[in-house]
Amino acid sequence: MQIGIAGTGKMGSAIAKRLLATGHPVVAWNRTRERAQPVLDAGAAWAETPAALASEADLVITMVSDDAALEAVHFGPDGLLAGRVDGRLFIDMSTVAPDTQRSVGRRVLAAGARYLECPVGGSVGPASQGKLLGFAGGDAQDVERARPVLEQLCRRLEHVGGFGAGATMKLAINLPLLVYWQTLSEALSLLQPLGLDPARVVDILADTSGGPNMLKVRGPMIAQALAGRATGEVTVDVATMRKDVRAMLAQADATRYRLPLTSQLLQTLEQAGRAGLDGADCTQVPVWWLAAAGKA
Repeated sequence: MQIGIAGTGKMGSAIAKRLLATGHPVVAWNRTRERAQPVLDAGAAWAETPAALASEADLVITMVSDDAALEAVHFGPDGLLAGRVDGRLFIDMSTVAPDTQRSVGRRVLAAGARYLECPVGGSVGPASQGKLLGFAGGDAQDVERARPVLEQLCRRLEHVGGFGAGATMKLAINLPLLVYWQTLSEALSLLQPLGLDPARVVDILADTSGGPNMLKVRGPMIAQALAGRATGEVTVDVATMRKDVRAMLAQADATRYRLPLTSQLLQTLEQAGRAGLDGADCTQVPVWWLAAAGKA
């Protein structure tokens, strides 16, 4: 089965390389070919347009930055649906709003193709190792059709409902994680007067009930950032965090719930953006909080 990958950013590239490593032929498209070069070097073929990608692949995975990009890659002049797509299966693994997934899914079905959303939990490392968590939304028969591919990428694949259900699950899973960055920043502000080595502080926190999996996995990066030795690697940037928080609040509003902690987090992330942190890694949030934003 020839698999198409539309969007070769960090996660799209990791997914493409994983599929190549497990023996799948892959054809890739990205808005700029330069960013797709590592995937091409790993053995993927190149498609000039999303429409060409769809015509060459039996199954297409999209991994794009936001809702507008998802709309464009499917429905633009040279989008995935611009050619003959009867029966093809399109799987979106991006993190976008549930309403967007419902809209895109309906329009893809109307064009005669099949659609599945499967946003994932995990970053580049788990993607490279096939250890993501997948939250599928769509028809059960499409989940089964996609399963042999998705199980090469996900250690756990859950079908959670129709279009929009996967996006809702992903937002709910991300919410405590994003709020934790703020609580971690505030916890570190209590410890700062002790003058302890950041690596020791993070190690202690990670070994307690206050240390979620994120702290265990990203602890070394956080400690380096706090010590002023950040690697420059960007896993999740502040702008993406803010986009996801806005989607969480919109979903809560649609279901008539209030999210007071998340609302406060959005204000903090907006402040971080104004301070120039939009392109900075999430590990820089506690650094910024301790140095400036958290001071009374």
